[in-house]
Amino acid sequence: MMDGDCLNVGCVPSKAVITAARASAAVRDAATLGVKVPNGVKFDFSLAMERMRRLRASIAPNDSVQRFNDMGIDVFLGNGRFIDPRTVEIEGQRLEFKKAVIATGARASAPPIEGLEEFAYLTNETVFFLTELPKRLAVIGAGPIGCEMAQAF
Repeated sequence: MMDGDCLNVGCVPSKAVITAARASAAVRDAATLGVKVPNGVKFDFSLAMERMRRLRASIAPNDSVQRFNDMGIDVFLGNGRFIDPRTVEIEGQRLEFKKAVIATGARASAPPIEGLEEFAYLTNETVFFLTELPKRLAVIGAGPIGCEMAQAF
């Protein structure tokens, strides 16, 4: 799969949620700048998440296999193994190369916290499926996505 972490579960969705949160905070705090907003702010988390999904879908073609093929880049997806310093085998097909890019992706891992497995916790792969704003959210981890989630929520 192309599109990877940044588009699906990283930079793009987190920045969309942060943008919505910042806009909400700006309107909420507008009175301190002399801007009166009648009836305060009502943040619609569900609509913000829908917007994030639309943005993600609109960007997806830029990361597609088709786009790279159209630029003359051969993309091979599958399990691979190096045969020698200039040959890789992917799903039974041998490919010779001068230079290779190894793009394996990543997955979130849950820390070994006693009792964690008993709860339906979220990761960067699942948090963007939320349609309702959680009443409380604890962020464990201080990587880029964790910091952005703490900021947004």
